[in-house]
Amino acid sequence: MVAVMWFRRDLRVEDNTALKQALEESDSLILLFQVNPEQFLKETSKNEAAFFKSVETFRKTLENRGVTLHLAFGDLTDCFTRLKKKFPEWTDLYVNRDENGYGLKRDILADSILYDLGIRTHAFHDHYLHSAHEVKTNTQTSYKVFTPYFNKWKELPKPSMVKVEFDEKKIIASTLFKEDAKRFESFIEKHPLMPAVQTGSVAAKEFLDAFVGNNIQKYDVARDYPSQDATSHLSHFLRNGEISIRTVYDRVSQAEGFQGRETFIKELAWRDFYNMIYTSFPNQKNEAINPDFGQILWDNNEEAFDCWKEGKTGFPIVDAAMRQLKETGWMHNRLRMITASFLTKDLLIDWRLGERYFQEQLIDYDSANNIGGWQWASSTGADSVPYFRIFNPTTQSERFDKEGLYIKQAIPELSKINNEKIHDPSKLSDDEQDSFGVIMGKDYPWPIVSHKNRRKMAIELYEQSKEIYRSSIK
Repeated sequence: MVAVMWFRRDLRVEDNTALKQALEESDSLILLFQVNPEQFLKETSKNEAAFFKSVETFRKTLENRGVTLHLAFGDLTDCFTRLKKKFPEWTDLYVNRDENGYGLKRDILADSILYDLGIRTHAFHDHYLHSAHEVKTNTQTSYKVFTPYFNKWKELPKPSMVKVEFDEKKIIASTLFKEDAKRFESFIEKHPLMPAVQTGSVAAKEFLDAFVGNNIQKYDVARDYPSQDATSHLSHFLRNGEISIRTVYDRVSQAEGFQGRETFIKELAWRDFYNMIYTSFPNQKNEAINPDFGQILWDNNEEAFDCWKEGKTGFPIVDAAMRQLKETGWMHNRLRMITASFLTKDLLIDWRLGERYFQEQLIDYDSANNIGGWQWASSTGADSVPYFRIFNPTTQSERFDKEGLYIKQAIPELSKINNEKIHDPSKLSDDEQDSFGVIMGKDYPWPIVSHKNRRKMAIELYEQSKEIYRSSIK
């Protein structure tokens, strides 16, 4: 039997469910990665550049083992039809399925194409500890609130790691798509690979080892302080499947430091929860889950939006986070909450605009997590922060970057401020500005909004939206 293993966001050989089954059940196996250029349109996207670097690392890893990852370039119908013509004996395809978003639509289309070609599809759950349909209420409905979901989630047995017997002799090595490989190389030239981003299964394991060895014991406290750099940095490896979620869970569950370990495991449950939410609310990328807040009259000031993206709002903790994102493609989770709250409730800009910007910039962009996080911060989603609870960026800065260490790393023009006024430099006197070498309005911008005034306006807009919706359903 000739089969195809179709890789997507499972760029690894180890602990790969579909690959394990494909190797066990086939006589000969084609390893395939398909690129649909219509899916990737942003040549400036750090998200896409990081993803293609992971693909290239995986291709080279296989090549070093004497194995070919075949690159098919074009739409699915064309790619699969050409493959069937080259290998008429091809009968089966193995894949780790997606449950929502673009991946689900692609898989539904693929099922139809493969059926017409007479190909049997073997699809497996692999990307999450529990699938979107596995953790249900007692009445077999989906949860909308995290805590009861988590209470059920943590009681369920977790899947074990799978052992892949990788037999290179089974892998078909001849180049199937020579022109496609050239087109792929030309394509990624427009998406310059990010040299600072570490990719591949080896790097993923090193980050996991470092996290478990150095940071997990204090994770429950240290994770909120961006200057401590105490998070796992596993998110982009998990996004691309360079390490399996089972491998991470297995290692973490055996780690010392009860509270830190349990806090991290709870974060893995949030990951499963947001995947379930996206599956339950497939339109959540463009629609508020909470209908009360689907009619907000956003200000959407373009100049303010640009200031937010460039890190020039006059609120140091916001600006530091946004500058780091633009430079590196990564942002600490606490800062993701602060910057999202600031965009939606201080600048009164639609959360969807922020979500799409993060999609372009984040090297660890995961649609379910990112959309879920933005709907949480904007109070439009499932189990989101109440609309009247609005982060004060200055007090958040004072609490989570007390000494201003993170701010000083990202905003050098504020690095000489040696007191608590770094959190709100607009309060510096003229003498202090001279002493610290920062002239407000010249070296660093004045705050572009008043948090106090915008907080009041935001609450009014949310309450107005609620009234509009509830009046419409009477």
